[in-house]
Amino acid sequence: MRLLGYEGLEVINPEGGTEDAEAEAQRGRWKQEDRDGYWKMMQKYIGSDVTSMVTLPVIIFEPMTMIQKMAELMEYSSLLDLADECEDPYMRLVYASSWAVSVYYAYQRTWKPFNPILGETYEMVNHGGIMFISEQVSHHPPMSAGHAENEHFTYDVTSKLKTKFLGNSVDVYPVGRTRVKLKKAGIVLDLVPPPTKVNNLIFGRTWVDSPGEMVMTNMTTGDKVVLYFQPCGWFGAGRYEVDGYVYNAEEEPKILITGKWNEAMHYQPCDLEGEPLPETELKEVWRVALAPANDKFQYTHFAHKINSFNTAPKNLLASDSRLRPDRYALELGDLMKAGSEKSSLEERQRAEKRNREAKGHQFVPRWFSLSGEVTQTPWGELEVYEYNGKYTEHRAAIDSSSCDLEVDPKSIEFNPWQYGNLEAQ
Repeated sequence: MRLLGYEGLEVINPEGGTEDAEAEAQRGRWKQEDRDGYWKMMQKYIGSDVTSMVTLPVIIFEPMTMIQKMAELMEYSSLLDLADECEDPYMRLVYASSWAVSVYYAYQRTWKPFNPILGETYEMVNHGGIMFISEQVSHHPPMSAGHAENEHFTYDVTSKLKTKFLGNSVDVYPVGRTRVKLKKAGIVLDLVPPPTKVNNLIFGRTWVDSPGEMVMTNMTTGDKVVLYFQPCGWFGAGRYEVDGYVYNAEEEPKILITGKWNEAMHYQPCDLEGEPLPETELKEVWRVALAPANDKFQYTHFAHKINSFNTAPKNLLASDSRLRPDRYALELGDLMKAGSEKSSLEERQRAEKRNREAKGHQFVPRWFSLSGEVTQTPWGELEVYEYNGKYTEHRAAIDSSSCDLEVDPKSIEFNPWQYGNLEAQ
């Protein structure tokens, strides 16, 4: 539904088609005067990649950064543990692909995470035996890298989001590479997720859809899973639905998978035509955990856990996202302070860049290194960062230290700045 008087703007009601565009447009989170002013400012960016070129008001933010959000994929990491323990190669892919689908319940949140400062990190422990580290490795273009590991798997991702602003919506293309190694099984899985569309950014109730294919490939055997995320139709038809198959290396279907990414996923063995085998039944492999009721930011219990210091390791890095003053102010509901602190951080980042360039220095990530590999994705080329192992050494040194003095993380000042370190080298 297009809104009269606003060229290039489309308002979509995900639940129907009976309301006119103006009625839906009034139901968003913006006040009319703010909405109209923001629309005038944003019109010139239609068709552009707005990943980092636009300064956005904190009213649309959630108290979390993009590199924290990367860790949300670990909520149902027990599915990867099951995949590693599983002897059946096709069921292994059922577990692993259901893990990949599980995060979309969290991804449907309509608040924007903060863009990480260059050199910012996020650490997580105390969940499923996992050690998780992510780092903002590039500012232009914005790129993040992440690594997670427990006794069953290693997870490595390089992420470079690409966007296209369409007026009242934005297409988000997951330019990146995700690899999971199952240790006991001795296999490597490659994941290519579908793109995402965020609808009704300025006018109407914001909502998220991820129509398209998700492909997970066993790079060791050639088996794969292809899941199709249905687009949302009129009156919500097809919304949340996911359907597909596990295929062997000869591309013959072996197991059908079906469900909803906001509820549960199921599987059933099938024949070569993709039909369920006789005397088999549809079985549940994953179900979303109950979420807090009426949560301001639509957070899951795990999202709150990510933001808390309960998942922080001993002697947290000063560059950790939890310590950002703008994020913390927003968590406390102080929008004015959050906006001021956000502007201050962004200005300091610009100043550090000027100093670094004046000295002829290059920014060097601490925990990830360029691999030299450039990989093709459906949405463009990607320089791949790889985990360099230094964080494992760093944590081992802290854990084995005889010093029992533990720093209160709340007393640590946020410090992702590396210019001083570079100058000293």
